Order: sequence, then C-alpha cells, then structure tokens
Amino acid sequence: MSRDSNYDHHISIFSPQGRLYQMEYAFKAASSSSGLTGVALRGSDSAVVVTQRKVPDRLVVPRSVSHVFNVTPKIGVLATGMIADVKAAVQRMRYEAADFEFKYGYSVPPAVLAKRMADIAQVNTQSASMRPLAVVLLVVGVDEEKGPIVLKVDPAGHFLPFKGTASGAKEQEATNFLEKRVEAIPNYTVDETIRTAIVCLGSVLGSDFKGNEIEVAYVQGKEGKFRCLSEEEIEEHLNAIADDADA
Repeated sequence: MSRDSNYDHHISIFSPQGRLYQMEYAFKAASSSSGLTGVALRGSDSAVVVTQRKVPDRLVVPRSVSHVFNVTPKIGVLATGMIADVKAAVQRMRYEAADFEFKYGYSVPPAVLAKRMADIAQVNTQSASMRPLAVVLLVVGVDEEKGPIVLKVDPAGHFLPFKGTASGAKEQEATNFLEKRVEAIPNYTVDETIRTAIVCLGSVLGSDFKGNEIEVAYVQGKEGKFRCLSEEEIEEHLNAIADDADA
C-alpha cells in the first residue's frame, strides 16, 4: 500500500508532499463524470460558451438536458461535472445574484459573482465535514465597464478571467487548440467567436455535429442579454463552418 494512501481520508489533511488528495479527486470528478467538454471564448464584443448535449435516454425530453444556465439576464454559466452538484451550484449562484441586487440595488457584476462562488468553494475545502462540489463553472456575462467577460471557477475556489478556456473531459486538448489562436481571438466578431468555439469542440472530439447535439449561448455588447441559440441558428453556423472548410 502506498505511503500516501492514508492521507486521502479527509479533505483537510495534507500529505507529506503537500497535496490534498480529496481535492485532486474532486477535480477528476468534475472533469470526467459528465463526459462533456465545454469551451468558452471572449471576442471583441461578445462572450460565447459551447458544449455537447448528451441525452441519456430516448424517453427524456431533449430540451430538459442542459449544462448551460441563465443566472441573471446578463450572466450565464456553463457548468461541467456531476449534474446534481451542477444544479446545486447554479441554484446558489442565482441566490447570490438575487441577494446582491436586493442589498445594493443594482445587478451583480460577473467578476463579483464568480469571486463569491469561488469563496464558497474554498470554504468547502477547509473542513472534514464538508465536500467540495465536483463542478467547474465557466461564467460569461456583461460587465458595465469592460463589456463581455469570461471567468472560470474550479472546485478548489480558484477563479480567473480568460480570453478563452475549456473544461471537462477534453480540457487540455481544447486549451491547446485555443492557445494557437490566442492573438486573433480578441478581435473576433460574434459570429467568428461562436464558430471558432464550435470548431474547437469539434476538433478535440473528432466529430461533426448536428444542431441538436450541441448547446451554444452568448452575450454581446455592454447592453446584451445572455441568450441560448435555437437548433435552427446552430445549424446555420454549422453550415457556414462547412462552407468555409470547402472553400
């Protein structure tokens, strides 16, 4: 038996190498339990999230299966991980956003909401009686000063703004794809941003999509609202991507 095997019984115990094994297990659960990959991109005046839509049963209503959620009219989140933890995290985000607006009289900025969720996640790492949520949150929203913004919150309570990022099973492959385009991404229009995110997801998964197999949502401009695209709109983007590939 490994010497370190005794140090993964509680989340609050460090191993001699300075590792928290329960947190590493939480990251593993967040990335692999859903089997999904999510991509978030920030263009010149828009922020986009794209992920797969996997319907587990033919009897389930497809529109009810989603990992993309509205939090406020101007903030949305793509949450990958265990679906029960995803629902709990989204419910808490909505509560925190509503509580902020009730207290201060204006809508919560995306960065403030992401920081609040990160603080809550970090508290869950401090006590053996708690369990971190196996969820990675890709938050997109409109900041009144900066415009559209993308933020990532992980189970350990770490959060940062990004030009482009990914989460889930193929996170590293998607990140490598985006890194090659990091100079161009900030200049993309909303259509280019959406199509680049879709191409990134298709590239790392090695497959083509139909309109009902992916979810796409975005915010645009400083006054924009968070909005999910319909299957017909997604098909239009997929057709445009196919035309560009053939050209």
